[in-house]
Amino acid sequence: MQLDQQFSELIGSIYQGALEEVPWQSFLARLRELMGAVNTTLVLRPPSDKGKGLLLTDGGVEEGILIYNERFFALDPFVGLKPGEVTSLLEFIGEEQLLSSELYQVCMKPAGIFDSLGADMYVPGEVEARLRVARSKQAQPFTHADRALVGSIIPHLERAISIHARLNKIESERALYAGAVEQLSVGTIILDENARLLNCNAMASELFEQKDGLYCVKDRLQLSNTERTAELQQLIGEVMDSQRAERPAVVQALRVERPSGLADLGLVIRPVPGNAWSQGKAVPSVVIFVSDPEQSSDAPIQAIARLFGFTPTEASLAMLLANGLTLDESAEQLHVSRNTVRTHLRSVFAKTGVSRQPMLVRLILKSVASLAY
Repeated sequence: MQLDQQFSELIGSIYQGALEEVPWQSFLARLRELMGAVNTTLVLRPPSDKGKGLLLTDGGVEEGILIYNERFFALDPFVGLKPGEVTSLLEFIGEEQLLSSELYQVCMKPAGIFDSLGADMYVPGEVEARLRVARSKQAQPFTHADRALVGSIIPHLERAISIHARLNKIESERALYAGAVEQLSVGTIILDENARLLNCNAMASELFEQKDGLYCVKDRLQLSNTERTAELQQLIGEVMDSQRAERPAVVQALRVERPSGLADLGLVIRPVPGNAWSQGKAVPSVVIFVSDPEQSSDAPIQAIARLFGFTPTEASLAMLLANGLTLDESAEQLHVSRNTVRTHLRSVFAKTGVSRQPMLVRLILKSVASLAY
């Protein structure tokens, strides 16, 4: 394979690495092979006294890497390089000092590592990273061409790490918001530009499996009968048409009857916010939020108690009432008398400042306690 083609594939693997399940594994393997190395390492988070680092490696002895990450990082002299500058370990400390070091004897020698070529990268406000390419004592010393190769890929690696860091932040925020919606017992259904199912959360998936008024067939939403399905599709179409025409957002709502006789589902249909650069197929276009009155709140009793200053029994009573139980049913659940429940309820009213059960239920259901998982 020609050198230009190898270099091109190496650069491609750098950018692809930002999307890999284990980031940059193909890049590290390709770089190790191209440079005749024993081990290649990309440090995305240097280990420190505050915690283990994030080291991505290809080749080498796993045990030695683990030992380094846990405690021997403090003995590593090959740190603090000038950003973008390519240098070798032996240029840094010299062979005699290296061979006598505990780091070499415990971590490097068992892994067959002698010299290492490295460069540090700094992406302002996002990440500090290090690239290390290690060779054995039997391999030829690093050459000017080796340094030039590593130097030429560093700017690309910096950009790819920056992209990965940004994508990771977005994914973390998405997971946080998705988790909050799950805990609030709201089903979410995301449709693409052709009104086909792209994704849904656990609650919506469970509703689909029940096939009680709302289900999905070949990525298309279906209701209990043809007329109601057509009505739903019409509302989805109106939301999409408004979005395509760049008119103010249209939000639709629909009540869905359930053949089982359980309480009706409530659907809210709204466009997914996009931007001027959204393009391609399978783009999130419409989100449908589903409420199920049959779903009970799972807010932790401890969180309710801390939020409102309740005793454990008062918190349990408040949750039972919020989930639709009567005072008599709550007394039975708590294994106490009706008079005892009334005493607890008066205390709950005094601590929350409300005077009626509906107000208490609204207060509990709208609190942040359900997010305390």
